[in-house]
Amino acid sequence: MAPALSDQERVLLGRCPLFLGAEDSLLRSLPALPGVTVEPFSAGELLYGPGQFRQSLGVLLSGQVQVTNGSLSVSLLRAGDLFGAAALYNDAPEFAAVLTAQSPCRVLFLPQETLDRLLGEEPLLRRNYLRYLTGRIRFLSGRLRSVAQTGAEGKLARYLLTAPSGEPLRLSATDLAKRLGISRASLYRAFQALEDARLIRREGKSMYVLDPAGLEGAVSYTHLTLPTKA
Repeated sequence: MAPALSDQERVLLGRCPLFLGAEDSLLRSLPALPGVTVEPFSAGELLYGPGQFRQSLGVLLSGQVQVTNGSLSVSLLRAGDLFGAAALYNDAPEFAAVLTAQSPCRVLFLPQETLDRLLGEEPLLRRNYLRYLTGRIRFLSGRLRSVAQTGAEGKLARYLLTAPSGEPLRLSATDLAKRLGISRASLYRAFQALEDARLIRREGKSMYVLDPAGLEGAVSYTHLTLPTKA
């Protein structure tokens, strides 16, 4: 049996995509469900990777986890984020991404069998999980469109539109250039074009979308000539 969840961890779970809106009594019962564990990880420790993963859905309760694929930085998970969905409901022997603790972490693991039971018994969780998976599909589709988009500015614009609304995108120029399939020089020119049009704002390594509608219009250009806003 996993150790009991703290009040703070239950509040966090109640805000994560799977358990959003769930009763506190359900959250309290989670550690007692079959196969559920709550595990600590030290900074630098591997959570998931090729040949080292489990068929469980993970919920990050504290700390940060870096997700990489080869030399490419994919994302940074924070408390309340889910991971491991790609390892569920399939017989694939490999897990391509590598998840590494960036700081001391605590993770709740829900094995596939227990997740099945919860999804069958709790309509709210079933809807939440389907909404989460749909969001992931839309997110990944946007990433693919950003790579296929013609022109550096169009690729960058499409990529930025997949970022969560209102949240800054933090990614190194090297990683972003690799992800978009363009040179760093082309990426910097694209940054400048979008900034000049006041569609985005850069603060250090953080990028903010100022005008999503304008950015949507930018992706329709093959060779982008952005209008300068007054």
